Amino acid sequence: MKIGELARRAGVAPRLVRYYEQQGLLVADRAANGYRTYSEDDVERVSRVAGMVRAGIPTRLIKVLLDMETTSRSEAPTCPRTVAEMLATELVGIEDKIACLTRSRDTIRDVLTRTEQAAVLSEAAAGVATTSGR
Repeated sequence: MKIGELARRAGVAPRLVRYYEQQGLLVADRAANGYRTYSEDDVERVSRVAGMVRAGIPTRLIKVLLDMETTSRSEAPTCPRTVAEMLATELVGIEDKIACLTRSRDTIRDVLTRTEQAAVLSEAAAGVATTSGR
């Protein structure tokens, strides 16, 4: 598939796909005419990268994580100390974000369930279920 279709299916802009490629997060094949071509696996990869970026993980760390996943599938994983330190620091930040988001979610849910607007909560959940099943 071409870049436009990949971007549409992954829910990102084509320029973001190019940026991911520049960052080494995605490698495109090239057709005889020089156009980038992508596979089904690339749709999943771009979606995953975009999700990690939205979660606040820097692209330099995303590259390390994706490379480590690829390596760990083919051999026993190794991790230099500098990478381990970077991962540990990032993990603390991710845990903090999860805790903050969890508190925010719980507060929102509590407010909605205790008000006359409780139905809005189930309507929103139904909307999320509908859109996530694209």
